[in-house]
Amino acid sequence: MTPDSLSSGHAKSEEQHRREICIAGRWMYERGHIVACEGNISVRLDDGSVLTTPTCMNKGMLAPQDLVITDMHGRQLAGDRKVSSELAMHLLFYRMRPDVMAICHGHPPTATGFAVAGRALNQALLPEVIVGLGQIPLVQYATPGTAELSEAIEPFVPHYDALLLANHGAVTCGPDLLTAFFRMETIEHSAKITLAAEMAGGPRLLSSREVAKLMAARPRYFVAPPPGGGAELPITRDSGENAGDDVTLTRSELDALIDEAVRKDRTRR
Repeated sequence: MTPDSLSSGHAKSEEQHRREICIAGRWMYERGHIVACEGNISVRLDDGSVLTTPTCMNKGMLAPQDLVITDMHGRQLAGDRKVSSELAMHLLFYRMRPDVMAICHGHPPTATGFAVAGRALNQALLPEVIVGLGQIPLVQYATPGTAELSEAIEPFVPHYDALLLANHGAVTCGPDLLTAFFRMETIEHSAKITLAAEMAGGPRLLSSREVAKLMAARPRYFVAPPPGGGAELPITRDSGENAGDDVTLTRSELDALIDEAVRKDRTRR
């Protein structure tokens, strides 16, 4: 099937969602975002229950009948397989973000390498990443499948659509499964380019003004930021340790620049 098969736009049956989770699982496996029995995928159904991949199975080799259904408290409602212990992470997103309808969790190797090194993907390098995700912060390590992991993630959930998990992997969310999957791809693509830039002599960051213009352009690209607001903007060449001869902007000054860019963009339309 094509990516259009996973797009939103009309109500879908449970069977359609089952097929699409299996497709997304194959895509993640084929691209190396997961291996063996790693990762998990879920979708919030129309009745508020959650359709999710089971534990101890390769997510690239699932059949629709392998999936399980739980309620928002993680109680299993349907399915013969056992639910993953990492479902709690998914349920946290669903409880805190009414806009989130699908979640992907995987271990994309380059991005996970950054997470293992204790590094976020938070530099202002690629316009597409800045517009689509802002930045990808790093969540401190907590044991997978435990309440501690949910506690570590919770402060980030309202503000970000993609997270790196220290010494673990990555998690993305979206209004539909295709968007969540694309965000996982974006994390890995960004990590690969960042690593290549460092090997080539060091990345050249965009400026605060350039970031402000990109953030202001989000509506033009139909990008809705997370509803929590308050997300940290990417590190620019004129912020923090990267400041050289450029003028450093405070967050309030950068917000003012974004507002100004938005007004100018509306005037041109």
